[in-house]
Amino acid sequence: MLATLVLSVLAGCQQAPPPFLAEYPTIDLLIENGAVLDGLGDDAMTADVVVVGDRIVFVGVADFSADDIESRVEKRIDATGKTVAPGFIDLHSHGDPLETPEFENFLAMGVTTISLGEDGDSPYVEPLSDWLAEVSNKGIGTNLAMFVGHGTLRDQAGIGMSADPEPEASARMLEMLDEALKYTFGLSTGLEYNPGLNASTEELRELAKVVGRNDRMIMSHMRNEDDDQLEASIAELLEQGEDARVHISHLKAVYGNGAARAEEILGILADARAAGVNITADIYPYSASYTGIDIVFPVWAKTREQFDAVKVERRDELAEYLRNRVNRRNGPESTLLGTDPYTGKTLADLAHELELPFEDVLIDVIGPDGASGAYFVMNDELQARLLKDPNIGVCSDGSPTGFHPRGHGTFAKIIEKYVLKDKVLTLEEAVRKLTSFPAQILGLSERGVVAENMIADLIIFDAKKVRDRASYPDPFQLAEGFDVVVVNGKVARENGQLVPEMFGRVLQPE
Repeated sequence: MLATLVLSVLAGCQQAPPPFLAEYPTIDLLIENGAVLDGLGDDAMTADVVVVGDRIVFVGVADFSADDIESRVEKRIDATGKTVAPGFIDLHSHGDPLETPEFENFLAMGVTTISLGEDGDSPYVEPLSDWLAEVSNKGIGTNLAMFVGHGTLRDQAGIGMSADPEPEASARMLEMLDEALKYTFGLSTGLEYNPGLNASTEELRELAKVVGRNDRMIMSHMRNEDDDQLEASIAELLEQGEDARVHISHLKAVYGNGAARAEEILGILADARAAGVNITADIYPYSASYTGIDIVFPVWAKTREQFDAVKVERRDELAEYLRNRVNRRNGPESTLLGTDPYTGKTLADLAHELELPFEDVLIDVIGPDGASGAYFVMNDELQARLLKDPNIGVCSDGSPTGFHPRGHGTFAKIIEKYVLKDKVLTLEEAVRKLTSFPAQILGLSERGVVAENMIADLIIFDAKKVRDRASYPDPFQLAEGFDVVVVNGKVARENGQLVPEMFGRVLQPE
């Protein structure tokens, strides 16, 4: 009897176990019962994800009591039947965060981090850090990984389109690059555009040395993406890869065909990696590119000044060049104009309407700076094989305002078409390509993976309900199916609605 009484007293003196994750008085976000894809390519596991502040503090089976949930959990989301994954990272994006800071087009397709300053073109602000501070102060919906543009540096250093810059100007450009790399993720080059197209291989090597010393990367729109020039363009980039990490933006083989051609291209990259060059690439899942109409003009007639002179002095030569180039790029029917007053018309439509040969329309009506357009110049089989390669990531190359569906549909299309419909990728591999892989390329060690202590950029979606609604005639339709988008621990978009606040950050390289 006495022993029973003592045990009873001792039991009454024992303290109740501490509440789950007691070190956190408040739980900001609890995502329950989701199929968690960690972003590393592993199989999904049913788990809860707990977020405090901007960090994931627990992934597993959470053991909160009902009272804890009532008193400590600020927001609770039931993800039963849905996938929980890291937010997608867009390796090549466009847009002006001072004009459209929300970037809802990206958030709606599950993107929580974008990169800007691509194709050699960053804001003409010196130092660029002033512009980034303005973006940060105004607020931004997604995270931003910024690149400094080679073409912009050329202009700021007083080189412009010179093919033989003065040594002082070249030194100034290298100094500006060195400084900008302290707070940007690397150098972008746009070697198919002015002024970057005027750069010599020697100039690019000198730039690469500066990039390499700063442990940054070169993200390149290569000199020529035409299939018969692709090897030479890659070789030029691989030379820079002897000094720095290099990355091919929106890899494509214009008018190339077939999976066998893709294997050849992938073989070149694999051989380079085997030789010690750190090279990666990305693609977008569309058969049409999108850029200014000057892409079809020769190097000697791309600027307004060059064009005005050529139009008088070499008119017949220019017309022949345009005729041959456009026809080689699948003809005028394959150029869909995206600039008013031509928006939605093909070059063939406009030529028919004006009763002019399409080359005369380009010369006398549009000119090299008069429009942008989508160009249906890629082969689906070739691009699908590139996408399948584990060392090829994904970008949109899109913006909130570009007249191309990639700006609103890219990441939804990866899930809808290449995972569910065509089964080119598993969902696990697709998510890896869109999360931890680009994070690794950019050096974002705290993002792109669902794990404890990682930054809470997260998305919740049912893959079967993801829809790419954007089309070439109507490219501004937001993607559907990404039910919840979390940026830095805060719900930024839920059930198709943006929240009033913006939670993105201007990221700093590590």
